[in-house]
Amino acid sequence: MRETLALPILEPSQAGEARRSAIALASRLGFNETERGKVAIVVTEIANNLVRHGRDGLLLLQAIEKYNIHGLEVLALDKGPGMDNISECIHDGFSTAGSPGNGLGAISRLSGFVDIHSIRDVGTAILSHLWATPLPTSLALDKLELGVVCLPKAGEEVCGDAWACKISQERSLLLVADGLGHGPLAAQAATEAVRVFHENSHRSPQEIIEAAHGALRSTRGAAVAIAEVNFEHQSVRFAGVGNIAATVLWSEGSYRLVSYNGIVGHEVRKIQEFTHQWHPGALLLLHSDGLGTQWRLERYPGLIHKHPSLIAGVLYRDFYRSRDDVTVLVVRENVSP
Repeated sequence: MRETLALPILEPSQAGEARRSAIALASRLGFNETERGKVAIVVTEIANNLVRHGRDGLLLLQAIEKYNIHGLEVLALDKGPGMDNISECIHDGFSTAGSPGNGLGAISRLSGFVDIHSIRDVGTAILSHLWATPLPTSLALDKLELGVVCLPKAGEEVCGDAWACKISQERSLLLVADGLGHGPLAAQAATEAVRVFHENSHRSPQEIIEAAHGALRSTRGAAVAIAEVNFEHQSVRFAGVGNIAATVLWSEGSYRLVSYNGIVGHEVRKIQEFTHQWHPGALLLLHSDGLGTQWRLERYPGLIHKHPSLIAGVLYRDFYRSRDDVTVLVVRENVSP
């Protein structure tokens, strides 16, 4: 699990604060002066775009890692007017606000990876990945591509939700835990669920939840869901207790995964594992009840093909329930061309 820094960007001074926060995080991650300079430019341009064009702008900064190289994920969300033609807007010199029009072009050039989703009169989401050192190009793709938003309830310093993953070429295991309530005691329960997950990651989802049920008795308890994607067998095994929602989506359809009522560590009437077919290139989406359940990806043209972080961010932007912690975890299988 990695922490996310959430920064509202509503006026110009907050853009400067975002730049300073991003540089400080990049320094802790081992970025050298040149790479920190790229971070400064990208975050400044993204934040300025939120001020000029966005409404309810939010910048999420998160440490990431790939091939043992540290990186910084920058995710910008707004409910502004949106863009009609993203490819046109990303060219240097294009502007709708009287500026030089170099913002999106600079972001694209300096980032290791960029993805954008925008709908007219709904909003825009911009994702940028920057790395302490360049990523190697000769290594095989990771089997799963992952994106997550995990944030505490407004006013809380710690998040009562937690997530974890164990990804390999044959089998990937994913967990979302929602500690009862919010604040430090909820965080304690969710953290304990993560500990049990890592200690038992060689076991099945059902067996891990059974182990967690005993381990969480001294805590408030938590809603816990675990999914295992087996690429060799093209299957997904799932077990859940409590209000963690889970959905598998692919180009031709979707299905929900079933959790039973209860609280791991306290009241669990039944722990049962279900096995479903996994479709190559599918998305798996798990979220706590801090996200409303009325979302539908088909209402967002093209979003299903975007990076999982962008999908998690858009759903968080539009369906977050402010009275609770929230976790949105999205993974996609990378299919070789």
